Amino acid sequence: MIRRLGRFIQGLALDGVSSTGVVLVHAALLSFLFFELLSFAGVIQNAYAGLVVYLGFPALFILGLLLIPIGWWLAARRRGIQIMDLRLERFDEIASGVSETGSPLFRTIALLTLVNLVVLTFAGMRMLHHMDSARFCGTACHSVMNPEWTVYQASPHARVACVECHVGEGVGALIDSKINGTWQMISATFHLYERPIPTPVHNLRPARETCEKCHWPEFFLGKRVVNRVHFAQDSANTPSYTTLLMKVGSGHSGVAGGAHWHVAQENSIRYRADAERVTIYSLDVMQMDGSVKHFRLEGAAVDSGEEPREMDCVDCHNRATHIYERAEAALDERMQRGLVSREIPGIKEIALQSLLGSYPDAAQAAQGIELGMRNRMERSWPAQARAHGEELEQAIGTVQEIWTRNIHPGMRIDWGAYPSHLGHRDGVGCFRCHNPQMKDEQGDAISMECTLCHSLLAVEAESPLAVLQNAVDHPESVEREELRRELLQTLME
Repeated sequence: MIRRLGRFIQGLALDGVSSTGVVLVHAALLSFLFFELLSFAGVIQNAYAGLVVYLGFPALFILGLLLIPIGWWLAARRRGIQIMDLRLERFDEIASGVSETGSPLFRTIALLTLVNLVVLTFAGMRMLHHMDSARFCGTACHSVMNPEWTVYQASPHARVACVECHVGEGVGALIDSKINGTWQMISATFHLYERPIPTPVHNLRPARETCEKCHWPEFFLGKRVVNRVHFAQDSANTPSYTTLLMKVGSGHSGVAGGAHWHVAQENSIRYRADAERVTIYSLDVMQMDGSVKHFRLEGAAVDSGEEPREMDCVDCHNRATHIYERAEAALDERMQRGLVSREIPGIKEIALQSLLGSYPDAAQAAQGIELGMRNRMERSWPAQARAHGEELEQAIGTVQEIWTRNIHPGMRIDWGAYPSHLGHRDGVGCFRCHNPQMKDEQGDAISMECTLCHSLLAVEAESPLAVLQNAVDHPESVEREELRRELLQTLME
């Protein structure tokens, strides 16, 4: 059988054209198998290499298969004979000896045809698998997607593949995603993309198909204690504590129960907004009795904004995965975790000044942050700079990491380029709807009461114990004993 296949392949190489086809087929197949072996062994993990192989292999393989019959047709035409005569001439030995199972030549052709189909199907599946991987999405178009890839790896969803949210279910969605991906490759090649990439992603899959596979609004119950620490820009890096009792319930049967009431199955909110979904012009809110209450921003026309949209998770959690931090909030969070030691005098102010400096690229940012922090420490606290040398080194590295994660000059991404709509710390957030200008038909505005979403247990308190004392002095702010215990545990942590 092996010798017969060898003679058959030799017979296919009739002239220069068909011989080129035979070489291309075998070279593409061997290259693909070699690449798969190295990938399986973990030697090759480069997205570009995979892109070249998985796109180039089928193209070369199919081109080689096409060149073989073209070469035979040209050879038959040159010699003025039929292709059947060439077949008998080249494969007389294989074609002879017809048995009950058919001609050996026919069986050989059928076997190789089946092999070709299997190889192309496997290559196609591998190509789809490779192009659906998070590493390919983040690194194949490095200059464009590197910011998203960087923040994705540090996000709560770092183990969730990009396609889980960005590609719909079914063959139609797969085809649409590949067509869109082709246009993205063209845009990246010819620099047709905007910088920074505009948000939101308007063709993102509905949250019911993505977020709610893991996060079910019906089970967002009760309240959660959130404790935030802010460090002042003084010599002692004085901390202050803000503690919120977040109402995260979703309610039931149309009863408001917390922030997730907005996306509960029983409720429905449709709105019109601008393309960025920052300015909301009108709202249609389903009431408990099934009627709809209409709200409109003062001065807005009835059809202002884009087509109506059903409110879902990403309307508030718009940076659930690709999370860009605010400079000061990022520093506070690292100081709370001990990555930037608060024992270094004035480190909050020194680090923030260096972090907010203007740098053309990551290399100069790293150098500028290091020199800036060292020089400021030496000028203001020379003795402490030497005494806290090791902590200062760690603080410099942490500040450099904050900058690298959040700032990407090549894509024109600076502080505040992608604000979060969750709450109202980064921008308007909740106040897109909850504002005095959003009124119903009777002229009543949507409430802006803080207690709709949270209770303020303490605001910039001097210590966590002060927060606890406030809860004791005002027990009405903590409705149940188990919540008081939860508060105490959270504060002590």
